[in-house]
Amino acid sequence: MIAPAENDAKTNWTIAELSAEFSITPRALRFYEERGLIAPHRQGSQRIYSERDRARLRWIERAKSVGFSLDEVGELLDLYEVEGGSDVQRRVTLERCRSQLAKLERQQNDIVWAMGVLKDFIEEVEARTSPVDGED
Repeated sequence: MIAPAENDAKTNWTIAELSAEFSITPRALRFYEERGLIAPHRQGSQRIYSERDRARLRWIERAKSVGFSLDEVGELLDLYEVEGGSDVQRRVTLERCRSQLAKLERQQNDIVWAMGVLKDFIEEVEARTSPVDGED
C-alpha cells in the first residue's frame, strides 16, 4: 500500500497509525518487533515508530507479498547494516528477487499445465457421462 501524502511529513507514528496505514494488525507489528525486523522506541508502554521503522515495514510487507519468508526479509534488511550496506543490500536483493521471479514463473507454468490436464480430464469425464434418466 502506498502511504498517504500527509504521513510523509511525519517523523513518528503510533502502532495504531502504522497498523491502519499498512492494513495489518497491531499484533503483526509487535511480532515484527519480536523478530527484530523493526525497533520502535518506547514512551512508557507506548511504541513510537520512526521513519526508519516505517520504511522497513513497507519493505517487509512488499517482500512478504511476493513470497519471501520473514527469515529472508530479515537477512536482506540486515545487509543494510554492514559496511557498504545499501550497495550490498541492493545487489543481494536483486539476486534474490530474480531467483524468486524464476521460482514464480516455474510455478505459473506448472499451474497452467495442471489446469490443462484438468480441463482435458473434465472433457473426458463429461463425454462419458450418460444423460440422467428422464433428461434428453
